[in-house]
Amino acid sequence: MKKNPNNIDIVRDKYGVPHIFSKTDAELAYGLAWAHAEDDFKTIQETFLPSKSCNCIQFNYILYIFYFVQRIKCQHYLQTRRIIKDKHTKNYNPRVVVGHDYRSYSEDIKKALVNGLITTGCRVEDIGLSLSPTVYFAQFNLNSDAIAMVTASHNENGWTGVKMGIKKGLTHAPEEMSELKDITLNKKFLTGTGSVKEIKNFKKIYSDDLVKKNKIKKKIKAVVACGNGTAGVFAPEILRAIGCEVIELDCKLDWSFPKYNPNPEDLKMLHAIAKAVKDNKADIGFGFDGDGDRCGVIDDKGNEIYSDKIGLLIARNLAHQHKNSKFVVDVKSTGLYSKDKILFENKCETIYWKTGHSHIKRKVNAEKALAGFEKSGHFFFNQPLGYGYDDGINSAIQVCHLLDNQNKKMSEIINELPITYQSPTMAPFCKDEEKYKVVDEMIKKVEDLKKNNTKIDNQSITEILTVNGVRFSLADGSWGLIRASSNKPSLVVVTESPTSEERKKNIFDFIDNLLQKTGKIGEYDQKI
Repeated sequence: MKKNPNNIDIVRDKYGVPHIFSKTDAELAYGLAWAHAEDDFKTIQETFLPSKSCNCIQFNYILYIFYFVQRIKCQHYLQTRRIIKDKHTKNYNPRVVVGHDYRSYSEDIKKALVNGLITTGCRVEDIGLSLSPTVYFAQFNLNSDAIAMVTASHNENGWTGVKMGIKKGLTHAPEEMSELKDITLNKKFLTGTGSVKEIKNFKKIYSDDLVKKNKIKKKIKAVVACGNGTAGVFAPEILRAIGCEVIELDCKLDWSFPKYNPNPEDLKMLHAIAKAVKDNKADIGFGFDGDGDRCGVIDDKGNEIYSDKIGLLIARNLAHQHKNSKFVVDVKSTGLYSKDKILFENKCETIYWKTGHSHIKRKVNAEKALAGFEKSGHFFFNQPLGYGYDDGINSAIQVCHLLDNQNKKMSEIINELPITYQSPTMAPFCKDEEKYKVVDEMIKKVEDLKKNNTKIDNQSITEILTVNGVRFSLADGSWGLIRASSNKPSLVVVTESPTSEERKKNIFDFIDNLLQKTGKIGEYDQKI
């Protein structure tokens, strides 16, 4: 029996309980699947999808949900035939590269995605098991019109998502996702007849592109940890090929992630890398996330190096060869960039920009910057170093070049940077409907403090940056940041001081006092 979504009404009472009205039993089941997905899609994924023994009813139930999910995820591509015709190419049947990471359900979701794309007239080119940067690279190499990568990145098995992009090297920004939402809710769907083509052995094409231009002279012993994620198929082989001695750590594919999630910010992963570095007397340790677009770094003594400081070291190394370059960093990053002597001597400019890989990626592209660095570990390298997108393996390669160019250990190189006292990222609860209003209030408050020359810990405010929340700098180079989280009901607070731990803490206390007075924040996830 056919099921027409237009015949289904889902009405929620004052308690949020869904009441489903339809003309047929099949449409009633359809509506039930929809309501359940709205309320608790994670449980559906975790309970049904990984299971290989579900009965026919369960399987159809999953397919209903997948149908809606793939329609939602694909709607921007449902209009790409029109967009690409008008703005990018004369092609009425756009070519879309797709790939997937190694999870229990990723390939099945990709198949649903492909089916959705085909129904819109897209010509799909499937490169198979991939990293996100592999898919980004494929758009350049194959000259395709768009990309879609099925991945949950660093999240545990049971989560998934789709990274999408049309312009080469870029993924959808929030405004494009808003457009996608509008298309979906208003059912602005297109139809057509497409096709699918399997691209075999694209892994080698991607790997060869990185290897051929990145050979190193020095034999660098590197621990390579992948958390049993997809990077395990790519990273060890590529780093060996450029000249590293590689010690593999948790590189065998296992979607259950038995030890820790593939996340270079996960303390379990970092501690495991640190131990392996010390046990093997390695020169460096690298940790990659599940889709290979981020890289964490451990020095030869087993110490974690924050990604924003690794970025500064790479920028310093590049500045000698690429004078007058621009670098883009997110507003959570260390203030050392703006005062760095080597960058200044080589007439390099640093631009602080919005946090989020889609924002930094776009700014790097717009400014024609040589590189961009995000504190979360997303690094972006433009020509001649890369193609503008975030690639964790290329990030590791640039660290290898840093070591290759200096007769020093990593611990010695990092010690050349001035000491700063950095806070972790702290997130106090704040309702989604209130967080941006609170940030606006904080911007006005900080601007008034500067205007009135009000001192913070006996320091005047010298500069205010409002590109993403409010970041205020003090006379001694200390700074504090207040911004709204882009994906959670919370704010984000970060502080740093080149002077002392005490000043770092005092700046946080000052910010916390301002926020508490609003009466709109709750508990922090962590505090200093």
